[in-house]
Amino acid sequence: SHIRHAWDPHKSVAQNLAEMGLSDDPNKAVPIPRKLLGMEVESDGQQSGKKLVRKPYVVNEMELEASLPEKKSNTLSRDLIDYVRYMIQNHGENYKEMARDEKNYYQDTPKQIKRKINVYKNFYPEEYKNFIASLKPEKMEVQ
Repeated sequence: SHIRHAWDPHKSVAQNLAEMGLSDDPNKAVPIPRKLLGMEVESDGQQSGKKLVRKPYVVNEMELEASLPEKKSNTLSRDLIDYVRYMIQNHGENYKEMARDEKNYYQDTPKQIKRKINVYKNFYPEEYKNFIASLKPEKMEVQ
């Protein structure tokens, strides 16, 4: 969007990008030294082709946007959550028994089921704690 707002439709792509401080050819932007290619190059120490950046704010805005932390939007499917809760509710921590359950439609192995339960624990730790707490029967005092 930053490039779109600074774009001048009357200029070429190369001219627009050069004004923003961007490159239209990555090979020219970061050249491979000829020394690495096995050839020696004599240079007089002068850099030719320096262009004036007229719109530096475009690169600055893009760098600022790239530095922002990425928002996590990962969630688990409702089917997986229901599956994990069903297995824990009926079998507790017995993964071999879970693997033999009739609701194990995808024929997951005990390790695969354990991994799915761990994913659920990591995504929803509070919900998992509340679910486990609701499963434990309240101990009644006997006198």
